[in-house]
Amino acid sequence: MKFFFPDSSDFVDPSFDFLTEERSRSRVRQRDDKYAHELLDKPPYDGVLVSKAAVDGSVSGSGKYTVAQKLRFYREGVRKFMRLDDSSSQHLLAMGDCGAFAYVNEPEPPYRTEEVLDFYESGQFDFGVSPDHVILGFDLNAENSLPGIDAINPDWIYRQQITIERAAEFLACHNSRRCKFEPIGAIQGWSPTSYAKSLNALQKMGYRYIAVGGVVPLKTKEILAVLQGMQNVLLKETKLHLLGVTRPEFLEEFKKLGVVSFDSTAPLQRAFKDSRVNYFADPEPFTAIRVPQVEGNPRLQRNIKAGKIDQGKAFDLEGKCLSALRRFDAGSESVESVIAVLLDYAELHDPVDRSSAYRKTLEARPWKNCECAVCRNLGIDVVLFRGAERNRRRGFHNLHAFRRCITSPHSPHSF
Repeated sequence: MKFFFPDSSDFVDPSFDFLTEERSRSRVRQRDDKYAHELLDKPPYDGVLVSKAAVDGSVSGSGKYTVAQKLRFYREGVRKFMRLDDSSSQHLLAMGDCGAFAYVNEPEPPYRTEEVLDFYESGQFDFGVSPDHVILGFDLNAENSLPGIDAINPDWIYRQQITIERAAEFLACHNSRRCKFEPIGAIQGWSPTSYAKSLNALQKMGYRYIAVGGVVPLKTKEILAVLQGMQNVLLKETKLHLLGVTRPEFLEEFKKLGVVSFDSTAPLQRAFKDSRVNYFADPEPFTAIRVPQVEGNPRLQRNIKAGKIDQGKAFDLEGKCLSALRRFDAGSESVESVIAVLLDYAELHDPVDRSSAYRKTLEARPWKNCECAVCRNLGIDVVLFRGAERNRRRGFHNLHAFRRCITSPHSPHSF
């Protein structure tokens, strides 16, 4: 099972000083910052997924790349731009797609098929996914092949048809241009039966690698139902890719149903978007310790400007928290004394009592037991919920832990 990591310009600054919280003045972000596959000893994924919408933007908004990054990407291609062939990352694969969720509210995909092919070819991708249009709905029991099709949302049918038509055009153009990348046909549906219909249509066109789209918001039982519903038409030689899905505890079951690859940003994003699970560890994950920067926390800034919080007191407590945590990491501060100062500061910025979760994290000291480069170099800073440099590095650690999880047949899959 191959794991592709979707790129959103997620890299960190190796010059960042965690004591002074300053960075090199000569730093150039794209040139000097490091991706996870460069910072860690071994790449935590099999390949990267880059969306055209992230590079170019879409009609409904800007992309993840700056103008300079976009121009450099098209000049260098994905392999050089993301340094996929450097050192230990030399075997990383590159998959491209259109980024359908970026234009989900548009009447149809904003990119012409020729544009998409140009993006994959000039970008030197190994795989390219046909343009698709996300269906905003799911009905486990819907049957569009039975009487009563009028009950199906017309927009769902329209989006499925667009996806099938674009897949046909994409494959025809790919073959006529003799493109080097492997074509992947995208399918959309609103039920197991409708997904099976799309799969059957694309297999008849000649596709043997199919990307199952629109399943990100589905529950695991619904994803399984979709995969199981396609078994009657799935050819033995056809491979399936799950777009945007992370279910480590079900990967073996997905594999039995024809899935050979998937992509997800969840391990990285949970480092700073989850309220509880921020640091992946075996046998159970931990909550990161919130020590926000006074000048970077919206809640603190609002209350300071409103006169509800003394700015000097906030800066003093922030500094005391950082000092206590460093003394704890060095073995000269107790858990309870650290918790006490954390709670003093939390009164100013966090209405939720996280003392129990913090105590669990501090007592376990999970960073001491992790061999990844992030934990070795960062120490306790890896579990501090504080600024992008720490939070993203913790996300890199999570990618490392997730990689170990999905490659270990006996992993408890606790996250």
